[in-house]
Amino acid sequence: MDARHAQLMVIDDPATTPGHRSIRSFVLRQGRFSPAQRRAYESLLSRFGIAFATVPLDLARAFGRTNPKILEIGFGMGETTAAIARARPGDDFLAIEVHSPGVGGLLKLIEQEQLSNIRIVQHDAVEVVEHMLAPGSLAGAHVFFPDPWPKKRHHKRRLLRGAFVHALAERLAVRGYLHIATDWEEYAVEILATLHAEPLLANTSPGFAPRPEYRPLTKFERRGLKLGHGVWDLLFERR
Repeated sequence: MDARHAQLMVIDDPATTPGHRSIRSFVLRQGRFSPAQRRAYESLLSRFGIAFATVPLDLARAFGRTNPKILEIGFGMGETTAAIARARPGDDFLAIEVHSPGVGGLLKLIEQEQLSNIRIVQHDAVEVVEHMLAPGSLAGAHVFFPDPWPKKRHHKRRLLRGAFVHALAERLAVRGYLHIATDWEEYAVEILATLHAEPLLANTSPGFAPRPEYRPLTKFERRGLKLGHGVWDLLFERR
């Protein structure tokens, strides 16, 4: 799951979407569907998708139960989200992605693996968090491999800046967790400093955290590790 390749397309017009931001952490680019992705997108989104709205979402009603709710931001083609949801059937996963083929990919996996604990919102994650999630409503949040926007002039587009981290922290219940992973060291250091500066969060490790067992290695990550590239996990809890 690599959000830099995934957060490429939104179905809402940013000029007309309520509360739209002028700076976004993704670019608008047309994606390509495989036949299987398109079929899943067209036949399953109405069942597992949740439309963006500017009012808080009733998470218990959306999933039909009151189990812990985990937010997944930028799930790419869906393999990691599906794997975690399969391994943790007692948790429910609200998955956010803007890339239509990626949404189709996760829907295909939901059907193939008969997963009932995933719902998808195809929209900008910042606006979903701001408008659709009530304070204290989440047991956890995952942000795996967000776009590092490596050029300095593009750093303003990075998702994990102070205001958004604060909004995520507010949506976590007490002892709820925020788990971030990145393979970009400079961004990892910046994120660590941002999380330490957020008074609602406490680090669960002295610095970076070991990779929790529930986060599987992606193909992208395995390739990078073979080439000697690092991956940094950050795991914080809501105070």
